[in-house]
Amino acid sequence: MSQADIDATRAPLMEHLIELRSRLIRALLAFLVMFIVCFFFAKNIYNILVMPYQHAAGPEAKLIYTAPQEFFFTQIKVAMFAAAFLSTPVVFSQLYAFVAPGLYKNERDAFKPYLYATPVFFLAGALLVFFVVMPNLLHFFIGMQQANEPGKAQIELLPRVSEYLGLVMTLIFAFGIVFQLPVVLTLLGRVGIIDSAFLKNNRRYAIVIVFVVAAVLTPPDVFSQLALAIPGVLLYEASIISVGMIEKKRAQEAAEKAD
Repeated sequence: MSQADIDATRAPLMEHLIELRSRLIRALLAFLVMFIVCFFFAKNIYNILVMPYQHAAGPEAKLIYTAPQEFFFTQIKVAMFAAAFLSTPVVFSQLYAFVAPGLYKNERDAFKPYLYATPVFFLAGALLVFFVVMPNLLHFFIGMQQANEPGKAQIELLPRVSEYLGLVMTLIFAFGIVFQLPVVLTLLGRVGIIDSAFLKNNRRYAIVIVFVVAAVLTPPDVFSQLALAIPGVLLYEASIISVGMIEKKRAQEAAEKAD
C-alpha cells in the first residue's frame, strides 16, 4: 500500500458532509422518480400482488375496502413499496460511491460484488413468497370458511385491500431480509470479522434466532413460519460453506506468495 493510496482516502470533514448530502439527494430523487412511475401503474402492480389470492380463492375471488380513501392510500403504499425496490440499485450505488474512497483497493474489490448480490437475494425471497408461501397460506385461511348450512352461520373470507397488501408486504420484507443472511455473513468473512469455525460453533444459536425471527415476522401459522425458518437455516449452512471457500482461497494465495 503506497502513501498515495493512503492520502487518497483522506478528505476534510466538510467535503465528506457535502458529498453525503449529494449522495442522499440523488438516492431520494431516484426513489421519487420511481414512486411517480409506480403510482401511475399502482393498480397494475396491485393486480399482480393479488394473483396468489386469486389463484387460491378461484374466479370468484374479491377484495373489499371499507373507507372511501382506503384504496387510494393503498395505491400510495403499493407505489412506495415498488419504488423502494426499484430504486435499490441506485441507492446502493450511491452508498458504495460514498464509502469507496475510504476503502483500500482490496476492500473495494471485496465489497462491490455484494452490492449486486443484495437485490438478487431479496428478489429470491420475494419470489418464494409470491409463488410458494402466499398460495399455500391463503389456501389454509380460505379453508376456514363455513358454508351457509342449517344450524351453521355462514363464514366467508372477504379480505380488505389494505390488510391483504400489509400481509404481502410483511412477508416479502421478512423473506427478503432473511435471504440477506449469506450476503452479510460472507461479507463479514471476506473482511475477516468472522470465520467458518465461528459460524459452526454458533450454529445452534443461529438456528434458534432464525426460528424466533420467523415466529415474529410471519403470521401465527406453522406453514409460513417453517417456510421462512427452513430456508433461513439452509442459507446459514450455505454461508458456512461460502466463508470456508473464501478461507481456502485466501490460504492458497498466501501459500503462493510464500513460494
